[in-house]
Amino acid sequence: MRGPHNLLRLIRTGATFERTGAMDVVLEGFGAPTSLRILVRALGWPFKWLGVRGDPALPPVVRALTALGPSYIKFGQILSTRPDVVGAQMAEQLKYLQDQLPPFPTDVAKAMVAAELGAPVEALFDDFSEPVAAASIAQVHKARLREDGKLVAVKVLRPGIERAFRRDIDAFYLAAQTIEMFLPSTRRLRPMDVISHFDSVVQGELDLRLEAASASEFAANTKDDKGFAVPQPLWRLSGRSVMTMDWVEGINMSDNAALDAAGHDRVVLGGRVLALFLSHALRDGLFHGDMHQGNLKVAANGDIVAYDFGIMGRIDAYTRKVYAEILMGFIQRNYRRVAEVHFEAGYVPADRDVEAFASALRAVGEPIFGMEANRISMAKLLAYLFDVTERFGMQTRTELILLQRTMVVVEGVARSLDENVNIWQVAKPVVEGYVRSHVGPLALAKDLISTVQVLARFGPKLPRLVENLLIAQADGPKTPPPPRGVPLVWALAGAVVLLAVGIWAGVWIR
Repeated sequence: MRGPHNLLRLIRTGATFERTGAMDVVLEGFGAPTSLRILVRALGWPFKWLGVRGDPALPPVVRALTALGPSYIKFGQILSTRPDVVGAQMAEQLKYLQDQLPPFPTDVAKAMVAAELGAPVEALFDDFSEPVAAASIAQVHKARLREDGKLVAVKVLRPGIERAFRRDIDAFYLAAQTIEMFLPSTRRLRPMDVISHFDSVVQGELDLRLEAASASEFAANTKDDKGFAVPQPLWRLSGRSVMTMDWVEGINMSDNAALDAAGHDRVVLGGRVLALFLSHALRDGLFHGDMHQGNLKVAANGDIVAYDFGIMGRIDAYTRKVYAEILMGFIQRNYRRVAEVHFEAGYVPADRDVEAFASALRAVGEPIFGMEANRISMAKLLAYLFDVTERFGMQTRTELILLQRTMVVVEGVARSLDENVNIWQVAKPVVEGYVRSHVGPLALAKDLISTVQVLARFGPKLPRLVENLLIAQADGPKTPPPPRGVPLVWALAGAVVLLAVGIWAGVWIR
């Protein structure tokens, strides 16, 4: 429902933004016309007398969002992943919102665990700790299983969080509609789509069974990745509002002093975190979408341990091939091929000039070659690429935005471990390996095998289909003609050839 109560929430939001000094920042960011700024100033003037809210040490927008509560903090976290919407500087400021909420009482958490799992906490766990981490949606407790003494992490949703998010999201939709109505220039940023994306992300995080499923799938995909580990969920002790996972000891990846004291090689870790992320995205099509230092540890044996799987990115097989070819083209400085891939994938309208696009891409890629390793920035490259593709009419693709944003975050993690890490040098073998196995003759043969498998499923129906087509041709105009295109005999011949090639490929490429 988007009725009067949502309007009241917007007024409350506006008042908070006015009292924190964030309103000026937002109006400036959206390029609001003078008339709208005067109107907002007039409406907000009475709230100035209520005093400043939030922590004065924080930037104005961050201060406003923290004062408004969990829904707004989570919205700010999501916006921190969208520099294409809020700009690079604001996105950087919003990263502060990670894990910046006070915990709720442990007694409340225990009651929620008991209600979800159907047994008192004391019957399931020993040493159920005070919160060890608290975020906008849930908090985590360290516990020990009563049955075998194993250490686990118990994640519990905040009480009433679903109702609070549903209420605030409705108000966000109203705000997006209002912004699009009064600021037409913002429509290119698609405010309604941004809120819709936020809505879908939050709905996924509000059901911890989905996070457990993501963790389980991610662990299965990466079980053979050397130097990487994912804690396993314990399904029997998990539900919609509670998730229990293996507890993993380790040093937070942001603590360089502790990593050095423990004897870990930060240069190796920096290269590994980059290579692993690219491998997960290209090989599996499933990657950790929130891979900042706070969600990474280094175990005693040197393994990188990832946790918090509320935001996961997915890329289909076709898009992975496209993305790999684009990366490979940049690595090889083959800008013509990068441009062709954009056109072949339909990312850029067909009526644009491929040569002009290739030239614009050259202006993106060439400046980074020849640079010293510590000056190469994936963040800057992607920012330039956004500008170029927007000029050529490329539409924003949400799954690629998350991939590109996470790549920037992972680059930052790697750079914090080793300021001289060479992004291209690390990426090249991963991308080349993927291209060899998924693009080219070997990949074509595997695709043919898949096609033959699909044809085989329809094998029992083929005789009847052919008979119907032949009868239809013999009867002439009395029955509907077969589909226009290749004559029937050539279609059948093509199917036989395809089958033969597929069988040959299956024999020789195993």
